[in-house]
Amino acid sequence: MTILAEEAPAIPAPTAAPRRVVLVTGLSGAGKASILRILEDLGYEAVDNPPLRLMEDLMVRGERPAAIGVDSRSRGFDPEAIIALLARLKRNPALRLELVFAYADEASLLRRYTETRRRHPLAPTSRVSDGVTAEIALMAPLREAADVLLDTSDIALPMLRRMIEQRFSGSEQTEAGMTVSLISFAYPAGLPREAELVFDARFLRNPHYDPILRHKTGLDAEVAAYVEADPDFAQFVEKLTDLLTLLLPRFVQEGKKYASIAVGCTGGKHRSVRVVQLLAERLRALQPGLSQGAAEGGGNGWRVAVTHRELSRDLPQNGGNASRPAQQAGG
Repeated sequence: MTILAEEAPAIPAPTAAPRRVVLVTGLSGAGKASILRILEDLGYEAVDNPPLRLMEDLMVRGERPAAIGVDSRSRGFDPEAIIALLARLKRNPALRLELVFAYADEASLLRRYTETRRRHPLAPTSRVSDGVTAEIALMAPLREAADVLLDTSDIALPMLRRMIEQRFSGSEQTEAGMTVSLISFAYPAGLPREAELVFDARFLRNPHYDPILRHKTGLDAEVAAYVEADPDFAQFVEKLTDLLTLLLPRFVQEGKKYASIAVGCTGGKHRSVRVVQLLAERLRALQPGLSQGAAEGGGNGWRVAVTHRELSRDLPQNGGNASRPAQQAGG
């Protein structure tokens, strides 16, 4: 969209804090509407599928943070045009603009369409699988350009809400620097797809085989003490801390805004949980020593967010009790 000079929206004074704008896109059925609702609950002004010719006005005008949904259903949808618009608006100092791309594996998308009995927007008269395939190809440029990739294949809504809140809450702590996401998980349930660094804690002694500890988690003091009694635990955590102490400041220097680090074990509830908790404590303790800018919230440091994937899956949903997958019985 071309805006003449006399029609150009007013840009806030340079001293004003940048207005946060989140553009949410992705595959149909991957949870875009849920993400928009969560952002709206956080105070964002949410608009779903506006005409593309109005998108720039929605991003530039207004005072509240904005969340805008766009996907293949949008009138005049053109991924390349959207990417060009984002590249131009990211140069506007009055905006803090991020592109979020939600996706899921094909099996999850097909299951969701079967459950809702809806037709795919790109295959209204043919198989849903044809629409999924066509949309994956259509949306590939936006996925490549995304600032945040969210794989919702096996993420429960409470966990998705927590992830969105951690990154987009709008607090001063969130605004500055890089977010380091620490995730505990169970190997039999699959690696977290967003993970950039993955570490294996299955060699540590397993509380699952202690009948008293089996039904507790790494958040319980008894389990923590049991895991930490492994003769190699302290050295393992120490070397992980040393590695992250080397890597994270370099990530910050190169302008990285999000780093995802996962630690796995058999059941994702004992050993990996304890390791993640201890890593979070250490990384938070390191934060004040990075630089004067980091200590003052100048964007040179990081904040730490913790997600225990398997514990989140056990949270009650819609008033019911989430079942525990049999293959995740170990520690």
